[in-house]
Amino acid sequence: MSIKNHILGFPRIGLYRELKTAQENYWSNKITLNELLIAGKKIRKKNWKIQIKSGLDYVTVGDFSWYDHVLNISMMINNIPKRHRFDEKELNLDTLFRVARGSKLTNKNCSASEMTKWFNTNYHYIVPEFTNNQNFYFSWKQIIEEVDEALSLGYSVKPVLLGPLTYLWLGKVKGIYFNKLDLLEKILPIYQEVLLELSYRKVEWIQIDEPILVLDLPKDWKKSFKLSYNILNQNKIKILLATYFGDIHHNLEIINNLPIHGLHIDLISGKYNLSQLHNYVNNNFLLSLGIISGRNIWKANLLEWFNKLKPFMNFKNTFWISSSCSLLHVPVDVSIEDNLTDFVKSWFSFGVQKCLELSILSRVLNKKLDIQELHNWIKPIYAYRSSNIVNNVVVQKRVSKISLDQIKRKNSFFIRSKIQKKKLNLPILPTTTIGSFPQTKEIRKLRLDYNNKIINQLDYEREIKIHIKNNIIQQEKLGLDVLVHGEPERNDMVEYFSEYLEGFVFTKYGWVQSYGSRCVKPPIIVGDISRITPITVKWSKFAQSLTKKPVKAMLTGPVTILCWSFPREDVSKENISKQIALALQDEVLDLEKSGINIIQIDEPALREGLPLRKKEWNDYLSWSVKSFQLCSFGVKDSTQIHTHMCYCEFNDIMSSIVDLDADVITIETSRSDMELLEFFKTFKYPNDIGPGVYDIHSPNIPTVRWIEKLLIKALKYISLEQLWVNPDCGLKTRNWVETSLALQNMVQATINIRKNFLKK
Repeated sequence: MSIKNHILGFPRIGLYRELKTAQENYWSNKITLNELLIAGKKIRKKNWKIQIKSGLDYVTVGDFSWYDHVLNISMMINNIPKRHRFDEKELNLDTLFRVARGSKLTNKNCSASEMTKWFNTNYHYIVPEFTNNQNFYFSWKQIIEEVDEALSLGYSVKPVLLGPLTYLWLGKVKGIYFNKLDLLEKILPIYQEVLLELSYRKVEWIQIDEPILVLDLPKDWKKSFKLSYNILNQNKIKILLATYFGDIHHNLEIINNLPIHGLHIDLISGKYNLSQLHNYVNNNFLLSLGIISGRNIWKANLLEWFNKLKPFMNFKNTFWISSSCSLLHVPVDVSIEDNLTDFVKSWFSFGVQKCLELSILSRVLNKKLDIQELHNWIKPIYAYRSSNIVNNVVVQKRVSKISLDQIKRKNSFFIRSKIQKKKLNLPILPTTTIGSFPQTKEIRKLRLDYNNKIINQLDYEREIKIHIKNNIIQQEKLGLDVLVHGEPERNDMVEYFSEYLEGFVFTKYGWVQSYGSRCVKPPIIVGDISRITPITVKWSKFAQSLTKKPVKAMLTGPVTILCWSFPREDVSKENISKQIALALQDEVLDLEKSGINIIQIDEPALREGLPLRKKEWNDYLSWSVKSFQLCSFGVKDSTQIHTHMCYCEFNDIMSSIVDLDADVITIETSRSDMELLEFFKTFKYPNDIGPGVYDIHSPNIPTVRWIEKLLIKALKYISLEQLWVNPDCGLKTRNWVETSLALQNMVQATINIRKNFLKK
């Protein structure tokens, strides 16, 4: 009997976001390329040391990325769009960053590649771009260099690569349409080269991730798996095929016939009967069982897993245990959270602790550790369940009284729109922003000083009002039609709101990578949720008092707060979403009473939360749409409700987006050159819509002509009366020079288009 352990990947940002700091310092020319490389090497070395010290049998190598692991593969196979090449022979970190961020260092078109969500997570990847008849070669050898690095330290390594089919699936065809699968035969030889290089180094196992195996795949994609792995299985290295984010029952016929040596399955997201697993999974495969959640932070019930795995050992006496997916989606180490009590902290398991959980359980299974260790580990789980912060009877009663069939707004958009246009008196093509303005060093320091009690509340609020006043002045100078207060008081769009809601706790260092150098600190839902006090009313009311133009209040929607938090696991997501929606309903009605006529309820995570299998969509979309509707239930027809969504594929859920019945929806489209709008050729969107006209995640300043071109394209699909003009997303990550120039060009482009249409 030999039960080994490993993880599918470790967080790559560093314990204190060292990677973010190094990246941003390099981009602003504060450190050299060599200093950036040293910072990355230190993070990798620490991550490997954590895995070994925890007692894992293999160190996972190849999970590190300078921006995104999908982009790693694009670099590896030399799939770099021509616009990002300043020199045909050049391929370095600057190339990688240009693909991800675009560039403002040249007059040529160097817009960033499109970015979208990684399956149903809040992680974003850079979308590969494919053109017909393109060629590839092994051009970026980061995986080999990092394996050599780990081997030099004496570690037993298990490299990881994103699989060729998943990589192709995630990419988009550019230019003349063709079947992406036609490129497979050109990509596979590069994977062969990688495997050959690893076999020279006597690496025993490689983990190849093919998460698309949890999806409903077309027949030609299913057939391509056998072809691909027949070609890849020609070296001495063993292939562990890794699947995650769902179960693979529907694709087992393909998987069981693959010439692979091991299979990883996600027992957290998937629905498997361990006692029957040996009956339907190829018995020749070594099985890696994902039993520790890679996406949530609750301590695992190791005793429960021991009892499940013990009888499984009668059928399979050699298997591995692992994280369900990469630990990329959780923070690094809970032990440094000095703002949490030991009692609360003991409920949670971050990256370091998840490695320990695997080590403890495998040692007990291998009879190298007494079972009492499992009892000791799970004591906090029972303490949590009996804690008085979990249940709130008032909240539970309020949720039980919701009639989800009676939460739609009283009148249709057709009626509401006329009332709103009369009251707001906005021009055609109204201009606005998504909500946030630059979070300057001064603003961040102000919040930090307040949180550290260096300044008192009165001084803090006085300074925040100065920043809000400046935001209003700047917007009026730029000529925007609908203003925002700019959110200087907010740290994060989810964390900020959660701080005003009962049922949440917060970490100090619980950062998780969202994309590149962008990290978020998800709050943790530990109990029933209700609003403690008004959240945005004071600031929105103050901003409105400074201008005669309408000020739009900004809220984060219930599904997004749910998806971008670590949820409790003892109640359904639907129940949690309803609780949040009721808390937000209180806020919306208070905003309306205070004289705010436009309220934006952002739901960028609506598409992200969608189950990966279509058969499960209807249930999710039903409760998520109703949660959104519940937020604005009871408002007047004259109150205009907006929502915002970004960086995901909307087309397949557009009917549900219509059901939200927001008066105005703003969406990301600029990175894809308004590709989304093609959908509106055949789909008549009934309400108002603002397709983003420039990418705020890039340092590029859009020209007036560029924005005019996108607006003209948008007007082919959306009527003049419906169209709004706005950036793709909030502006908190940009500086004021970039923001002012970009918005100035956006307003000027809008004025030009208005003139052209008024002449007709």
